[in-house]
Amino acid sequence: MKDTLKNGLEHVHTYRVPENKTVPYLYPEAKPFQEMPKVFVTGFMVGLMEWACMEAMAPHMEPGEGSVGTMINVTHSAATPPGMTVTVRVRCTAVDGRRTAWEITASDDVEVIGKGTHERFAVDFGKFNARLAKKAAGA
Repeated sequence: MKDTLKNGLEHVHTYRVPENKTVPYLYPEAKPFQEMPKVFVTGFMVGLMEWACMEAMAPHMEPGEGSVGTMINVTHSAATPPGMTVTVRVRCTAVDGRRTAWEITASDDVEVIGKGTHERFAVDFGKFNARLAKKAAGA
């Protein structure tokens, strides 16, 4: 990771919620999810928050690097129907070597829908994928 990533870096990401990002689509094989209302699901909100942080970090990565999420602590306080836009605002609160920490707020067209903190680590994807392949092989 380049030394250009600093505390205070902010980024905004917007996303229009499609129907296939609502609760029944999270685990289509799970009957309890199928019975839930079609609202933006917490699991996809978390992914959207991570996506915003990855975008914020991208210009500060070396070639072949990316980042992986290692911790997330968020609330999901309001339902969002499909068709609304969710705006995610992230702010870097710490850079410690390869570790970064983020504050996150997500809002739909009406209100704040989620808040929290997130931690990411910069990784070399070549090394990461080699470790993963070894694990998948049972070693």
